[in-house]
Amino acid sequence: MDGLTRQELDKAESKDFALGGKPMRPRDAATLILLDRRGSDFLVLLGRRHHGHAFMPGKFVFPGGRTDPTDSRIPVVSQLHPAEEQKLVGTVARGTLARARAIALSAVRETYEEAGLLLGRRMAFSTANPQWQGFVENGVHPSLDMLRFVARAITPPGRVRRFDTRFLAAWRKDVAVELEGGGPTNELEELMWLPIGEAKEAEIPLITKTVLDELEKRLAADPELTPGGPVPFFRMQNGRFRRETI
Repeated sequence: MDGLTRQELDKAESKDFALGGKPMRPRDAATLILLDRRGSDFLVLLGRRHHGHAFMPGKFVFPGGRTDPTDSRIPVVSQLHPAEEQKLVGTVARGTLARARAIALSAVRETYEEAGLLLGRRMAFSTANPQWQGFVENGVHPSLDMLRFVARAITPPGRVRRFDTRFLAAWRKDVAVELEGGGPTNELEELMWLPIGEAKEAEIPLITKTVLDELEKRLAADPELTPGGPVPFFRMQNGRFRRETI
């Protein structure tokens, strides 16, 4: 998340208030950091966004996107770990469990749509929600117990898009099905697994590097990502870049 000078922030905030005199409210979003082990290295999955995108064109990012409220109604094999659920609910307006579940499930759905990776258990699954038919067709029942909440970041004022993004992590072994050729939306190309050190040198947004720095430190102290671990929260407040801990 790149910093802003006071002058730049004032200019950015004026853009936010230009439409109807109201600030642009960040939209709920979720990103999934898929991890894999190779010897002593931890690898992460990255994909390049198409250059035609308005938001971060050409950048390497984790799979993810905007939360759809209907995701909260998708049945799952197992729920979030209570410690993870508590932290995630605490980031949601009015602290609703349904919204927190929608955020977690949107990370699972977006990882399928953008990368062709389906997290869950290999078993029969049924839903009428059209966005989840890939799970139905491939016999994967979504699950949330493997997810770990590892970071939160709010896009600064003045950007083309603003998101309140929760970064979740899971292990590659939790992927039940890997589709050839990526996901159906084709939003990410050049999917690759990179050691965290190499990933930080790729063409990634600054906030992605910041989150990887934090995740690398957490993995060094807790290689299994114990549920309920500390979650860094990044945002601009009163013209200053702030880091807090959830």
